[in-house]
Amino acid sequence: MSIITLNKIYKTYNSRQVPVHALKGVDLLFDEGEFTAIVGPSGSGKTTLLNILGGLDDPDSGDVIIDEVYVNRLSGNEKIKFRLNHIGFIFQAYNLIPVLTARENVEFILELQGVPKAERKKRSLQLLEAVGIPEKADVRPRQLSGGQQQRVAVARALASNPRFVLADEPTANLDSTSAENLLSIMHELNQQENTTFIFSTHDERVVKKARRVVTLQDGTIKDDKTI
Repeated sequence: MSIITLNKIYKTYNSRQVPVHALKGVDLLFDEGEFTAIVGPSGSGKTTLLNILGGLDDPDSGDVIIDEVYVNRLSGNEKIKFRLNHIGFIFQAYNLIPVLTARENVEFILELQGVPKAERKKRSLQLLEAVGIPEKADVRPRQLSGGQQQRVAVARALASNPRFVLADEPTANLDSTSAENLLSIMHELNQQENTTFIFSTHDERVVKKARRVVTLQDGTIKDDKTI
């Protein structure tokens, strides 16, 4: 069942008065439970596509429909609430809050949702267990390795039981072992929990684990294949 529809998405940026056509009429459907890699050279439109999928940016024209909600037509505050309750994000730079512990970082989304404290703690500890670092619950980000920080970021992305998770180059700053371990965790979550993951990536390791690969080139879909 499709949970995301992108309908004729166009996006142009004006850089020093020179228009950059980032996306040119992109049509895509994403089904529940997908493990999809969006690939393509730098400047192909991958990050723009992810930002539009996540409601972080709006298309110039076209529609983003998630669970029958036209996300690009929501107001600013409505988008914030929608993202909070429907979308998990994993960023290349981790984006953890440095003054909070690993557990508190995972809990933060739940606190924004108004989840009671005891339930927040239980959920965050379960997720840190799921990503393999329960012993780091009370440790702050600066005391964690890059791989451990990204595991916390994965746990945080999953905390609210989102409809899907968007991961922008999640392995780019990790060594090979950490990257493989993180991918195995996300793949396992996808298999066991039917969690939908959509990656923007240059990493062949991500591509090899993906069951669908969408290739962008110059803002258009060059290829879309299920493996």
